[in-house]
Amino acid sequence: MVIETQSEAETVRVGEELGKRLRPGDVVAFYGDLGAGKTAFIRGVARGLGVTARVSSPTFTVVNEYPGPVPLFHFDMYRLGSSDELFEIGWEDYLVRDGVCCVEWTENVEDAMPEDAIRVRIDKTGDLSRRITVTGGEGS
Repeated sequence: MVIETQSEAETVRVGEELGKRLRPGDVVAFYGDLGAGKTAFIRGVARGLGVTARVSSPTFTVVNEYPGPVPLFHFDMYRLGSSDELFEIGWEDYLVRDGVCCVEWTENVEDAMPEDAIRVRIDKTGDLSRRITVTGGEGS
């Protein structure tokens, strides 16, 4: 599925629609350049999951946990050198905690992603416009 958005608010809304369709145990792997809108999209996913907390990028903490009807585990792999570091922080434990894992900068830990991960690529097509490509899961 490919969707074009013209604003950050639209990108958030697309994330919210995906969030409404996600189930405990789902992993969503994000790809895109710095500033592409990955965190904005994940704010929408959180809203779709029923998470009411303010979502921010976990760049320095690696993972932020948000409680909700379906918990959200928001990872940022920007500062990790390999998937070994991801496993050291308990990646496998997160996969079985009945939440949804959203992983920014998946490129750095590609070999740790489950085969059935939903993949979201966000490309800048203008100052505010984005092309969002979703593959895997029911949305492809």
